[in-house]
Amino acid sequence: MYRKQKRRMRNDSRFATLARIGEMAFHSNDLANAWGITNTNTLHTTLKRYYKRGLLYRAYNGFYTLKPIASINPLYLGLKALHSYGYISTETVLGNTGIMQQGIAYNTLVGSVSKTFHVGQNQYRVRKLADRYLFNDVGIETKDGIRMATPERAIADLLYFNPRVYFDGPINWPRVKAIQKTLGYPFTPKRYTTPS
Repeated sequence: MYRKQKRRMRNDSRFATLARIGEMAFHSNDLANAWGITNTNTLHTTLKRYYKRGLLYRAYNGFYTLKPIASINPLYLGLKALHSYGYISTETVLGNTGIMQQGIAYNTLVGSVSKTFHVGQNQYRVRKLADRYLFNDVGIETKDGIRMATPERAIADLLYFNPRVYFDGPINWPRVKAIQKTLGYPFTPKRYTTPS
């Protein structure tokens, strides 16, 4: 009886620690740090038990959530799964604002690596950007833990990767050009006069 009560108190303490952090998704090494677990076997056994009891949800091996994957914002989930600095940009931002109207089958991020991955039913594509551009927060806003490019930053990013990309909606070209200049991106003068 005493051991069971002690285990319950330890579990409560661990999840109280996660509640204080205020995150919904964690990599196993993040959980080890938060809980002060240094032994890999202890960590894996603990995670397996919590998963079986429904206290944690496994998105994939080594990545866990506190809620079912389908109930978590896919943009937040993608940034957490990336497990390095990145932000939502390019087609995802431009599709959400109507500047690009073609269907996009994946969420687009910009980060320090180039890769594609999925978490649950959500597909992601990460474009690699040099650190001198990536860590410049001009045109990046954070809301509810999600770093996202403004439409003008997303356009500047996409033009950096593909200067011939097609846009559907209206664009504030002076603002895009100002962001390109601040970041040190190459200018795209033919685009500034293109009607949109």
